[in-house]
Amino acid sequence: MNFETWEPVYEAILADFGFGRRADEHARDVLARLVKPFEKCRLAEIEGAAVAVAGAGPSLPDDLELAAGADYVIAASTAADVLREAGIDVDLMVTDLDKNPETVRRLTRDGVPVAVHAHGDNLALVERWVPRLADENVLPTTQAAPTGPVENFGGFTDGDRGAFLVDEFGASELLFPGWDFEDPSVGPTKARKLRWAERLLYWLETRRGERFAVLDGRRDGIDPVA
Repeated sequence: MNFETWEPVYEAILADFGFGRRADEHARDVLARLVKPFEKCRLAEIEGAAVAVAGAGPSLPDDLELAAGADYVIAASTAADVLREAGIDVDLMVTDLDKNPETVRRLTRDGVPVAVHAHGDNLALVERWVPRLADENVLPTTQAAPTGPVENFGGFTDGDRGAFLVDEFGASELLFPGWDFEDPSVGPTKARKLRWAERLLYWLETRRGERFAVLDGRRDGIDPVA
């Protein structure tokens, strides 16, 4: 997805949450100084693959079989820990470093690519943790305009950013273990972020001409983003 297509949606997200674009851009620029360009050819296995985009919701332990049966597994945040504890290899992690940075560090040191996201609210985490990572395994991302080594494939939360990323690299099918749009354990802000994740997945499935099973029974209540 090019930034011109993503930008109106990004601006709507900023307006909804009251986030500042300049803060996002500053965090992006700090991340850019800490990393080098990622060799995207390393993600060639995504093309044509059935990809499990594992969310960190409470249903993930019940969805492990769906993840294990996929050709390629991408984990959002703490989903990486759940999957690895179950013996399921993670091929790529997506994170903004807010939950389990030690897992991020360990994965990059083990040779697993991690899409590390910088935004206005996690600058301190970026500055603290990115220098501790094996930078050849860091795929740096932003929700603002891409610049230098920092990419923007679309998406807002860790989970839906993962979905947009594998779409960009040619996944043939997207599966969604561990997604809980109605998670009762989250606070109001996270609940709003989940609503955006739902809207963005609806946008993505429309763009792909695909129907994601995770949205079955929900589409009539989704406010389209575009």
